Amino acid sequence: TNLRMVKRDLKEFKPHYMIAVPRLWESIYEGVQKQFREQPASSQRLVNSLLGISERFITAQRIFQGLSLKNLHPSILERLISGIITFALFPIHALGEKLVYRQVRLATGGRIKQVITGGSALPTHIDDFFELMGIEILQGCGLTETSPVTHARRPWRNLRGSCGQPIPGVETKIVSQESRQPLPAEEKGLVLLRGPQIMQGYYQNPEATAKVIDAEGWFDSGDLGWVTEQNDLVLTGRAKDTIVLTNGENIEPTPIEDACLRSPYIDQIMLVGQDQRSLGALIVPNIEALQKWAEGQNLHLDLSEKTASDGINLESPSVQNLFRQELNREVQNRPGYRADDRIGGFKLILEPFALENGMMTQTLKIRRHIVMDRYRDTIDGMFS
Repeated sequence: TNLRMVKRDLKEFKPHYMIAVPRLWESIYEGVQKQFREQPASSQRLVNSLLGISERFITAQRIFQGLSLKNLHPSILERLISGIITFALFPIHALGEKLVYRQVRLATGGRIKQVITGGSALPTHIDDFFELMGIEILQGCGLTETSPVTHARRPWRNLRGSCGQPIPGVETKIVSQESRQPLPAEEKGLVLLRGPQIMQGYYQNPEATAKVIDAEGWFDSGDLGWVTEQNDLVLTGRAKDTIVLTNGENIEPTPIEDACLRSPYIDQIMLVGQDQRSLGALIVPNIEALQKWAEGQNLHLDLSEKTASDGINLESPSVQNLFRQELNREVQNRPGYRADDRIGGFKLILEPFALENGMMTQTLKIRRHIVMDRYRDTIDGMFS
């Protein structure tokens, strides 16, 4: 199947288990959000209320089960309180299951028990949403050089936000980027891997091999991350994607981008700002959600090819203010928010990042250097 036909195929074949890249689940999520937006205002309020309560339900349930990345070491009292909250909210969550969530599962065929995903990071809000819907997603990670899977979340330990524990035979070590000295659990650094499935080296290229595999057999994955005390791996970005501001602060773009994608008005986003005073962003807006918003504001949003290319409407103060509010809210609500995470300038663009225009990889990751080259003048103007 493919992204264009997969929704039809899911309903026809009704799978119990499947493997798919995160972009598939983002596509299904976007389709569900579109259906929500088309409902009457009263129905939207009901759905949003149920989703809000169910989100509190799963948050409390995770803490009670010891599976909350935001609270890895809950006290006995915190677990007790979370258990009480879980018990109290369960009837309303069950009502949401009956009225809404079961209908969403029907869009995936209605029989899915577990899903395995990998190839790129699964945005946190997508992970959370499908947990609400009763669909268990097991994230894994790895590289071509590691044949490829090294870590995977397990049904009995599905720590959302992580890539899971190592598969048998794999060793994980987190080291300082500068000193290469090992770091303790829950401290972020460079991810090194070792195991029988690590490649012997790059074909007829010993120099390239020596750069990534040391004398003890540790492979430099190029990823940044940390491990829990139970050895769950949490990736925070790629070392080469790190944005260094002029004040010396290192910013990992992926977690901030994932937070911004919670906004219904943002389809895609890429942070920029290397050697600048603050972060900037290229944003592909969700046109349908934006038009719906404009109708509610009694605004005419003409996005014809001519006006869009001239940047007339997307640059209007009302649209710019909307996106400024969305960015500020989502970034500041992100766990671990720092002042340097704030996005300064941004530009709305209508051309999506896609395989067809070369701005995404085969695994649907943004090719940052290509996008940077394509929008070099736009980015420079953002900081001028």
